Amino acid sequence: HLTTSLPLPSERDHLRPRIDLIAFMIDIKSRYSLKNVEASLAHVDASFFLGKVCFLVTGVGRVNYCSIEMNAIWKLGKVYCSPVLFCELELEGIRVATAQRLLRMLQICAGHIPGVSALSFSSLMRNSADD
Repeated sequence: HLTTSLPLPSERDHLRPRIDLIAFMIDIKSRYSLKNVEASLAHVDASFFLGKVCFLVTGVGRVNYCSIEMNAIWKLGKVYCSPVLFCELELEGIRVATAQRLLRMLQICAGHIPGVSALSFSSLMRNSADD
């Protein structure tokens, strides 16, 4: 399910499936994109930041056209203890690899991978990013 911003409309709460992972998309070429994500974060329950949120940054192949400082993106990931993934949607191979990575994260967050919890997975991703 996709939405352009949070909060979600409450009139359909009873029909909404369980939310296992929230992937915030940030277009590196758009300051509005980052501002929208920052505003939406206030509407996310704190428990989701225990491994069920990630930031997907698109447009990274066009660093000459960046409107957002990379430090702002890294800070967002650090403040919310959430992994930051970078992707170039226009390149099929990278797009497919990113989709597979997101699917694997979703499987873990939904509890479909025995022995791995969303919290431990998120911790592993943060540790690997620090290396």
